[in-house]
Amino acid sequence: MTQVIDTNKYIEFVRQTTSPASSDLAQLLARITELEATTDADVPRLLTAALGMSAEAGEFTEVVKKIVLQGKPYTEENAFHLKRELGDICWYLSQAFMSLDTNFEEILQMNYEKLSARYPEGTFDVYRSENRVDGDL
Repeated sequence: MTQVIDTNKYIEFVRQTTSPASSDLAQLLARITELEATTDADVPRLLTAALGMSAEAGEFTEVVKKIVLQGKPYTEENAFHLKRELGDICWYLSQAFMSLDTNFEEILQMNYEKLSARYPEGTFDVYRSENRVDGDL
């Protein structure tokens, strides 16, 4: 039998398990100030990149969803729309590169090395995709 969850208790659980910086502006500003003062993190660009990439990926996904699941035709116009969204994603990706003092080439090389270690035969393997060795993020 499925237990009915008390939604008020769940909301209180969420409140109790939320970090101070996620629920209080003063705490968020203090955390950002701390990061800026004690690390070389470029917090404004990191936030811009993370929020922007998520939003633009959602817009790209929305078009794909409508084409694949809702019968929207795959047309030149829709492909153009997808390309435009990819361009927006690249803009935010560039913000992430700047925030991390890196570039597309370095990230591609790191990704190639990671996946080459995961799939040493050079082909996809379901087991290796699900069962990672230590350090394989």
